[in-house]
Amino acid sequence: MRILPVAIFLILQLVQPLAATAAGAGIRQERVQFAKGDTSAVVKGHLKGDSDVDYLVRAGAGQTLAVTLKGANASNYFNVLPPGSKDVAMFVGSASGNSFTGVLPADGDHTVRVYLMRSAARRNEAGDYTLSISVTGAALAPTPASKDALLPGTPFHASGKIACLPYIEQFREKKTQQCEAFVIRRGFDGTATVEIPQEKSVPRRILFVKGKPIASDSSDPVTFTRQGDVTTVKLGEAERYEIPDALVTGG
Repeated sequence: MRILPVAIFLILQLVQPLAATAAGAGIRQERVQFAKGDTSAVVKGHLKGDSDVDYLVRAGAGQTLAVTLKGANASNYFNVLPPGSKDVAMFVGSASGNSFTGVLPADGDHTVRVYLMRSAARRNEAGDYTLSISVTGAALAPTPASKDALLPGTPFHASGKIACLPYIEQFREKKTQQCEAFVIRRGFDGTATVEIPQEKSVPRRILFVKGKPIASDSSDPVTFTRQGDVTTVKLGEAERYEIPDALVTGG
């Protein structure tokens, strides 16, 4: 695997239509804190119009986030946004319901955004809600730099070019291209987070555990095939990334 200079660009703009909510100009934020020894919390709140609320939940790669919403208003939903995202969601309640459980591919603050659908917000509807949030399982810690050197000034252990069809390209010519990919290794057994910058969006992150991709921050399911020493990860019907073992394991 050829080591390449780091050139990450994170342009936080909306690119996924399903990620849109009735967000107003100022979304209120609250951090979710679990009581000592607990792995879950229950939050009660009230929405009116476009007064969306973002609940920040700190969690690590490999942990499981579970969220359930019970709202008095039938137009009350929530989205789950990955770390660094302002609009792009890995779960969209209005399309998938009011319950989410998923393994997280990255470390950081995950956002649970509670909102009313745009039509209800425009009518200035209101409603109380109860949000149940839990984070379970052990986080997969990054391999320390003393055991696997980092690219200077970054959290990444290596980078390289991979064949890919990133999210936005699946709506264009659908031609395979070359993407820059970065990796945070979490052991020497093929456990790692692969991160691929995306045009006008947050990066795509894919979690490998013992050489197999098990989770991503896409709202589409993860499937994969193997050919030689390359794992082709597919998210939904078209988005795909051809990831060599050498990037994941450092071999």
